[in-house]
Amino acid sequence: MTADSDDQMSDDAPDDVRSGEGSPTIDDVNQSSFLDGPSSAPAPEPEPEPEPIDATETPAPPPAESATPAVTLESDPATGDYVVLARKYRPQNFDELIGQESLVQTLTNAFKLDRVAHAFILTGVRGVGKTTTARIIAKCLNATDGPTITPAADDEQCVAIAQDRHPDVIEVDAASRTGVDDIREILDGVRYRPVFGRYKVYIIDEVHMLSRNAFNALLKTLEEPPEHVKFIFATTEIRKVPVTVLSRCQRFDLRRVGADELLEHFTGIVTKESAVVDEDALRLIARAADGSVRDGLSLLDQAIAAYGSGGATASEAQVRAMLGVADASGVYDLFEAVMGGRADDALSGLRTLYDSGADPIAILQDLLGLSHWLTRVKLVPKTADDATVSEVERVRGKELAEKLPVSVLSRAWQILLKGLGEAQRAPMAMPAVEMVLIRLAYAADLPAPADIVARLEADGGKPATATVATQAPTSPPAETNGDATAVSSAPMSTSDNAAPSGAAPQATMAAVAPELAPELEPELEPALQPTETVEPDPATFRELIELFAARREIQLRNHLYTNVHLIAYEPGRLEFRPNDLAPGNLAGEVLNFLREWRGAHWSVSVSGEVGEPTLAEQDSAHEQAERTAAAQDPVVRAALETFTGARIERVVSRE
Repeated sequence: MTADSDDQMSDDAPDDVRSGEGSPTIDDVNQSSFLDGPSSAPAPEPEPEPEPIDATETPAPPPAESATPAVTLESDPATGDYVVLARKYRPQNFDELIGQESLVQTLTNAFKLDRVAHAFILTGVRGVGKTTTARIIAKCLNATDGPTITPAADDEQCVAIAQDRHPDVIEVDAASRTGVDDIREILDGVRYRPVFGRYKVYIIDEVHMLSRNAFNALLKTLEEPPEHVKFIFATTEIRKVPVTVLSRCQRFDLRRVGADELLEHFTGIVTKESAVVDEDALRLIARAADGSVRDGLSLLDQAIAAYGSGGATASEAQVRAMLGVADASGVYDLFEAVMGGRADDALSGLRTLYDSGADPIAILQDLLGLSHWLTRVKLVPKTADDATVSEVERVRGKELAEKLPVSVLSRAWQILLKGLGEAQRAPMAMPAVEMVLIRLAYAADLPAPADIVARLEADGGKPATATVATQAPTSPPAETNGDATAVSSAPMSTSDNAAPSGAAPQATMAAVAPELAPELEPELEPALQPTETVEPDPATFRELIELFAARREIQLRNHLYTNVHLIAYEPGRLEFRPNDLAPGNLAGEVLNFLREWRGAHWSVSVSGEVGEPTLAEQDSAHEQAERTAAAQDPVVRAALETFTGARIERVVSRE
């Protein structure tokens, strides 16, 4: 059906000819609009004939008008079909769209100023509202009182678009129609004007799956489409879309929805569904959704069906079992056991989580995420006060973050990250994860390199291991064994996190056999024997910055010079306030390098005080003052007046 059939009829044609065949139109009083659903179809005009017809037998004409039942988002009372939450609560206007404030603001201003583009491309991860946004834009364009950003909910154009029966809003799945012939079929209908709406809107989903020839066939029409045509593309792989297409579209990047927004959204839906779900369970679902509203609603739908229906309450433990993730308390217990060097407790805790249904790879990922979380809490304590953080994570996270230094957490991250890849490639995941935990338990008690250097300095710079290494060839085996045992046990006894009795790390070096000592000497002697005098700590903050420059840490040096307001400095202690341009982990990186270069006595903290101007600002002000003073000199002033265009470039002081 096209609108051309109406244009070809003359205005003088009889009414029975105009309404007998062809496309129904809104102006045709004898036929209901194509946009009207069966429930909203107007009753036929009363005439003398209906009475005898109803009295005889024929209720046939009314069913003829409602031959195509409307598709609704609520459950059908006739069939009882259930509509999933992701479809039932799909946003119908921009007021219901969550997490995309930038997009809504831009489109609102575009409609108000009548600056609506002819082509849009929406990109983002799954389930953030790309197709939903495309349909809302189509509603705004074709609304009866539009174009408007706030179309009426009962507008017949909007109702038809929501029920997927609007003839001028064409949705195309590029995943199944990828060829150039499919695009040509679409382009053949572009030149015809819309039948009922104001615009013809083509929504092409997963547009990145079109072939190269299909994209090329679309370029000319996309650049200069007819005034009654709008294109809206949606994709999850924006990098696969040719730049020639991107340059012809107005691009919107839909961001992941935050966990706090998802939690609030899910809470409202649970209330509307008259279900009962624990807040901790909703928080777990919001985090598992990973920013995708559709993923979260699918999980919520499953949780309500499994545990939250019939007046029951879906608890956090039940949702964890449904998701196959480990219990938060169990993960914290496992991490504490590993970081304490208790390998036996760690393996038994892993087995408990595994028997409860948690996947071994998921447990390792939880430990990896926990090490990252504790590092963030260590450096930015206010992270623990986020609304999406459970009480267990908040309390125990702060406790662990206070106990573990950043160097230990960084080492745990590296071991877990490397072990995760090994476990994923292993033929059996459980043994691989156990070996990763054993490795981490043995490494947890090892001192950091900076601590070793500090202990050597405390001993006068002459470690006993160097003496053992030089005397090993001439000393008897019994004496070598005794010396090696005494020396190796000394550093372990001064460790900050000594393992309990029975722990594996306790016997790392003390159990070295006598015959293996000569083989270890070439490795221990260069690493532990001091070769040069240890330099003192920088006396001033400027000398500290020069130290980073000398060590070729140029990026950190630049941040300290231009983006740091000094609060307090003394050798071994630095306190500053970073500005908005400084990275969030600046304090942690500076601390790690200072402890590596100068020892474990260093501390670096971040303050909220105003502090001094940055060194860059101080130097700039000093140079400006020198130039101002130099400009007042009679000789310099005479030179500036004599040579037109002369200016002071730099002031050099002569001692």
